[in-house]
Amino acid sequence: MADKSRKVELTGVVSSDRMDKTVVVTVERLEKHPVFKKYIRRRRSFKAHDEVNACKIGDRVLIRECRPLSKDKSFRVVRILERQE
Repeated sequence: MADKSRKVELTGVVSSDRMDKTVVVTVERLEKHPVFKKYIRRRRSFKAHDEVNACKIGDRVLIRECRPLSKDKSFRVVRILERQE
């Protein structure tokens, strides 16, 4: 039986901080093409809850899945890993 307490953690870059208490985080991953065996860069954006509005555009952050906080938001910012100068 699957462990329901296990939450998904992703690392990405903040691409927008214009909303109140919400940031848009772009997560990039490399995927190998099944036929051509080349690596393809795939991107996906997630809205994440940032309670104190600490994140700025360009920051590298760690986000963790949580209960749905709104229609589009199901992640929380755990911590800022690297600041953008």
